[in-house]
Amino acid sequence: IIIMKTTIQLSLIALAAILFSACAPRIAGNWTVQRYEAITLGQQQGSSFNNIGTMSFDKKGTGEKDISYSVLGAVQQDKSPFEWTSYHNDEYISIKSEGSNLSKTWIVVVNKRKHQIWKSTDGTNIIHVLELVKKKEEKPAPAVENQ
Repeated sequence: IIIMKTTIQLSLIALAAILFSACAPRIAGNWTVQRYEAITLGQQQGSSFNNIGTMSFDKKGTGEKDISYSVLGAVQQDKSPFEWTSYHNDEYISIKSEGSNLSKTWIVVVNKRKHQIWKSTDGTNIIHVLELVKKKEEKPAPAVENQ
């Protein structure tokens, strides 16, 4: 009876851990902005920028951007905090950040643990594409003992 009781308790603990980890948003963490693209409908080529910075999403619905790219010699920088919310099983993500080109609701086209592609429009005939790749977590270097 003691073994059965212990087994049931361990099973309940494992189930709770799985359920709580499943509730964590997939987007939470640090991401590299691998590609940002603006495509005007009816034109063959839009503006595309690669590896323009990072975005960090925390589980509480806030985050930080550190983005920089150049358009016709003019540097565009976006280093500001933001609020984010996901909707409909992570099919949509809204970013709220004053003065940011990324501040809008995005349709999540690819939603993988380490790769995301989002699309949106600015209300005109321009489609924005954002491709994010999860940053590898850097492990601290092992401590070296002085001998």
